[in-house]
Amino acid sequence: MIPVNTDAITSNTAGLNESLSQPEASGRQGDALRLQKAQALDRNTLGGIYDEFQPLLYSYIFRRVGNVEVARDLTADVFGRFLQATANGNGPDDHLRAWLYRVAHNIVIDHYRRQEHRNGQPLEESLVSGEVAPDAAAEHRLQCEGVRSALEQLTDDQQEVIALKFLEGMTNDEVAQITQRSVGAVKALQHRALAALRRHLISQEEENVT
Repeated sequence: MIPVNTDAITSNTAGLNESLSQPEASGRQGDALRLQKAQALDRNTLGGIYDEFQPLLYSYIFRRVGNVEVARDLTADVFGRFLQATANGNGPDDHLRAWLYRVAHNIVIDHYRRQEHRNGQPLEESLVSGEVAPDAAAEHRLQCEGVRSALEQLTDDQQEVIALKFLEGMTNDEVAQITQRSVGAVKALQHRALAALRRHLISQEEENVT
């Protein structure tokens, strides 16, 4: 049995979360200007948006689905929807990052609803990069698979908050903006999600023992 340190989920990211906040006013101004150019289908602006957000969205989606090819396809879908919405005049007017993450979350949920079983085994980043010794990488993958399996037992809203807060390292304010909730509602949802996640992880450990 590989022990899962459930306390690490809540303790190891606190400092990171607080360090990632951005100036909100300047961000809004920058988004408004970029999105005006994007709505005019300015190629340089659209290319810059892709270059900035593609790695972030791919990382977010990969952590949710655990498969390289699927993550690539779903990330492409996010930008496909962004381009279609922008061309139709239905794209975001501001808060571009929040809009893209909401679309990414919805695409992941749609992906899981379309398939009853995951095709193939997840391919973890550590195994792809070859930076970790095979035995350590295998242990790490089993732990990641256990956490991902537990995450899949949560509600869609709980999965979103946990992924944004603890996998992406966002602040409560950022999560609130993306999920269109108040900070208080985010904290309450996070508390319930962590309690449920802990129960699922403990249940997994007990099953491994037996």
